[in-house]
Amino acid sequence: MAGRERRSDAVANRDRIVEVARAELSRSNGAAADLKLHGVAKSAGVGQGTLYRHFPTREHLLAEVYRYELTQLVDAVAPLLAEHPPLRALTCWLQRLVEYARVKRGVMAAIEASAWRDVYVDQHHRLDEALGTLLDRGRAAGQVRDGVDAADVILLLGALSRIPETEWDTRAQTIVTVVVDGLRPR
Repeated sequence: MAGRERRSDAVANRDRIVEVARAELSRSNGAAADLKLHGVAKSAGVGQGTLYRHFPTREHLLAEVYRYELTQLVDAVAPLLAEHPPLRALTCWLQRLVEYARVKRGVMAAIEASAWRDVYVDQHHRLDEALGTLLDRGRAAGQVRDGVDAADVILLLGALSRIPETEWDTRAQTIVTVVVDGLRPR
């Protein structure tokens, strides 16, 4: 029983560390260089040893934050489709993607290129599938034009990476609006 409690505590500690790091990255607009590991440990209510046991390097923690954000984004598809018409669900999802992209920018900049490729290859198909589901439902409802797939939308959303940080709040939403407008049937 005691081993089980420690395991539950370890999982809770790990989850808190990731949540605190995610919140810090979001607050600092994805500036991974500003992420202080001792501050994350303190805010999560764990010792530095606990943080380093779960995440031996900053890159490990940042990669887990990326995975966490991606999971939250992918898991949002079904509830959004249950709550909204398909095009509205897609719009809401793309707005969440903007916040994800803000965190991802900082994470990408901080993770070594080879490690980033490993994380990306392992996880990115989930993003494609989630977006594909939203587009399929929108097409079936007559709210999304034919001939556009997830790869097309992701290429368009690549514009997010070119937004200067000082213009993020206004331009990111404009890009989402333009993408959604372009997805409407003619």
